[in-house]
Amino acid sequence: MRLLYLGDVVGRSGRKAIAERLRGLRDRLKADFVVVNGENATSGAGLSPDHAKQMLEAGADVLTLGDHAFDQREMLSGIEREPRLLRPVNFSKAAPGLGARVFDAPGGRKVLVAQVLGQVFMKRPFDDPFSAVDAILRQHPMGGMVQAGLLDIHCEATSEKMAMGHFCDGRISAVVGSHTHVPTADAMVLPAGTAYITDAGMCGDYNSVIGMDKDEPLRRFITGMGKGRFQPASGEASLCGVLIETDDKTGKARAIQPVREGGCLTAAGNA
Repeated sequence: MRLLYLGDVVGRSGRKAIAERLRGLRDRLKADFVVVNGENATSGAGLSPDHAKQMLEAGADVLTLGDHAFDQREMLSGIEREPRLLRPVNFSKAAPGLGARVFDAPGGRKVLVAQVLGQVFMKRPFDDPFSAVDAILRQHPMGGMVQAGLLDIHCEATSEKMAMGHFCDGRISAVVGSHTHVPTADAMVLPAGTAYITDAGMCGDYNSVIGMDKDEPLRRFITGMGKGRFQPASGEASLCGVLIETDDKTGKARAIQPVREGGCLTAAGNA
């Protein structure tokens, strides 16, 4: 199976790129299943149900969220109505929605998609991500009823993401990092067969500070004082993520390669 994962969609620029280019990218890469992280798609903070609908109609099979999952209040009820939306599995137990689900893929195949939040350097304490993921993987072993599985680990610390990758090695097809918006150069297949990357990057304008218009972040770094709210940058977005190829019988990854298309990252090359 060929799984395409695209990192955090940021603002209108990121949504526009998904709407205009995802279907073509999906066809060109012959992707069987597409997961998109949409947690910054609405004004750079959270995801509205309307914007979620637009990205699903554009060709995403599943949208994952993150620590900003419910910044848009409409998502509190919207996530209950749309099963293709996933919030982190270790979010508050009172939170609506689910953090993991098995989805249908072409050819009668099944794909497990899950998301978890890290704990290191995050602003709020979340439940232990390792025990939360362990419970999911025990319930859905590779080579069983699901043909492939992808875990989106949404956190700050590269060490925590890498630890999760090794914790899951051989137990899920792919562990993909999100949240920090900068694509890393460590895409690899771990020894027991799990594809891994520390951060897939964002789908947004890279002529920015992690997707935000440069003026306000620069002002705060230089003067220590804020003047206004962060606003998503509005230039042409780059679509960033990874393409993962898996073995249907074992669920293990055969290959992983970066996907970087358009905007500032055109010269970086495509999958």
